[in-house]
Amino acid sequence: MLLLAAFSFLAGVVTILSPCIFPVLPIILTGAVTKGRRRPWGIVSGFVVSFAFFTLALATVVRSTGLSADALRLVSIVFLALFGLFLFIPRLQLLFENIANRFLPRQAGNQGQGYRSGFLVGVSLGLLWTPCVGPIMAAVISLAATSSVNLASVLITLAYSAGTAFPMLGIMYGGRGLLNRFAAVKTHAGAIQRGFGVLMVIMALALYLGLDRSFQYWLLSHFPNYGAGLTALEKNTQVEKALGTLTKRPTHPLSGNSAELSLDMYPSAPELIPGGQWFNSQPLTLQSLRGKVVLVDFWTYTCINCLRTLPYLKAWQESYADKGLVIIGVHTPEFEFEKNPDNVQRAVRDLGIKYPVVQDNAYATWQAYQNHYWPAKYFIDKDGRVRATHFGEGDYDASEGIIRRLLRETGSQPGAYVEKPAYSIDSQTPETYLGLARTAHFSSPEKLRSGWTQYTLPQQLDLNGYAYLGNWLANDEYSSPKSGAELAFRFSAKDVFLVLRPLGKGPVAVQVWLDGLPITVADAGKDVKSGIVEVSADRLYHLVRLNKAGEHTLLLKFPQDGVALFAFTFG
Repeated sequence: MLLLAAFSFLAGVVTILSPCIFPVLPIILTGAVTKGRRRPWGIVSGFVVSFAFFTLALATVVRSTGLSADALRLVSIVFLALFGLFLFIPRLQLLFENIANRFLPRQAGNQGQGYRSGFLVGVSLGLLWTPCVGPIMAAVISLAATSSVNLASVLITLAYSAGTAFPMLGIMYGGRGLLNRFAAVKTHAGAIQRGFGVLMVIMALALYLGLDRSFQYWLLSHFPNYGAGLTALEKNTQVEKALGTLTKRPTHPLSGNSAELSLDMYPSAPELIPGGQWFNSQPLTLQSLRGKVVLVDFWTYTCINCLRTLPYLKAWQESYADKGLVIIGVHTPEFEFEKNPDNVQRAVRDLGIKYPVVQDNAYATWQAYQNHYWPAKYFIDKDGRVRATHFGEGDYDASEGIIRRLLRETGSQPGAYVEKPAYSIDSQTPETYLGLARTAHFSSPEKLRSGWTQYTLPQQLDLNGYAYLGNWLANDEYSSPKSGAELAFRFSAKDVFLVLRPLGKGPVAVQVWLDGLPITVADAGKDVKSGIVEVSADRLYHLVRLNKAGEHTLLLKFPQDGVALFAFTFG
């Protein structure tokens, strides 16, 4: 417990550097420009109390009051907007202080120092801060969501919030000390405070409109590696072992495809962690779905393995939804651009998904389930227990058999088996990532390295190997070519797919060649027209579609700059 509390405190300290914190930093800075000597302490103490309370009791509050987490978030945003008005209009600020004095306990020396109003600002920040968590806090939140709060989770939550409050307090007092060094600041202190009041109202409006999320996406789109290592200190063997003890989840055979668990090993399904955007549904909880059979499917919209399971999921949705089956797609992104809710919404619409989908950008639900795979399916019975799991593709008849058995336990009659497409995988070439973090089988004579590098093709490509020609930029997630560059890949498969993303506003043309010639209409994938694929959106593109699997050499030519290549998948 003490180990997790110590790492949780450190995680709280580094959270101040997270992209999701930037939109609320101007609100923290108001503690530096206001006159109240104790206002910064009010903000941090209100934050610690609020964050700890909402982290541990949010699920209970939502269930007992019927209020949604979004409604509580809206209340916090309104409070922040009002406080901005109070900074802009000093008379309102004085009125606010008088009201706060009636509800908060009086302490010697606090009156007139801004502690009470700062405390209410901190309370509002505590709820808005909850999405910024790593593995340790995700485990605590999953315990809270399933009403399993204990002393350890309380201590860990307080340690995390205290760690976050530490640099917050430093920012406010450091900013105040810096501003006090300038005489002009003292002369125009009132105008500066009113300016921050306006800024605070603007930030509250931005939070209401969801522009904070848009800003995070823009930041990560332009700096994809930013913040990637902030949770690294939590990812070690000691922490993982301690988390297993904290959560007290039995070690169930998650490696067995469609392996039903023995009767004495059924674990309770971890609750879906709130905070992500929902599509096709209002926010759901597993607690509210007791009595139904739930299939939780972890997926991401550029994963070809996930996409190949969709026809089966949609068939089960159509046939068994009225019998008591609820499918919930948990969209946990593999690449940063998959965190954009507009991209996910477009994918849900284009793929014809009708069942509920929730974004899991912070990997909170993924961590709660201790999941490691795309796709991954968890079959949950009417009593909220995980009865079986399946990872990857295949075994669709066995998976449907589990669904039907669990439905019969509810008293439902599932009827006949559904008609499903035939399942076959013809690829012998594995999924291949083009970023530095997970690359394999790179075959250019030059070593793949970070930054812009000139590459050449080898005299011969081995099977499953790929190589670059020309000038390429590589980073952890993707590679990007200069105009005139080429990519060669020797594969064995029937279909070839590639995750592509335009780096600018307009579409980018990529020429597709197969076995030394421009690809023919008969062999072209659905996204290739006249031998060219137009990259206009962040998604998976179908490049090659052959009549039968075999060994071939794919050549991509790039007459334009401005495209990012993430990963090849094959079918």
